[in-house]
Amino acid sequence: MAKRKIRVLLAKPGLDGHDRGAKVVAHALKEAGMEVIYTGLHQTVQSIINQAIQEDVDVIGLSIMSGAHVPICRKLMSMVREQGLDDMHVVVGGVIPTPDFAAMKEMGIEGIFPGGSPFNDIVDFIKTVTNAR
Repeated sequence: MAKRKIRVLLAKPGLDGHDRGAKVVAHALKEAGMEVIYTGLHQTVQSIINQAIQEDVDVIGLSIMSGAHVPICRKLMSMVREQGLDDMHVVVGGVIPTPDFAAMKEMGIEGIFPGGSPFNDIVDFIKTVTNAR
């Protein structure tokens, strides 16, 4: 019996219109053997949650360049808890200042990858948290 591929929903929430980094990360995850569903630009948090449920993903990955990472993550994690999606892992990348890491970890964000993070770090992290179940 073949093992199911890790499924990752990669989303660009809010008004951020820059998705080159998200597309490159999506390619790196695919090259690592993961199945990636890219939602495209300008997604609402509700839409991201709905798509994560519909696609039965293991990981929700947000790419945020706008500086709105704290309120977006707070809303997303609240909806994750409300929907009982505690088995989905959440990672965030983009422009994330180091002083915000602690608050985001407290919210339940498992992995934080600021711009310039090596792709291997992202891939290894996702493989580790999804195999920990």
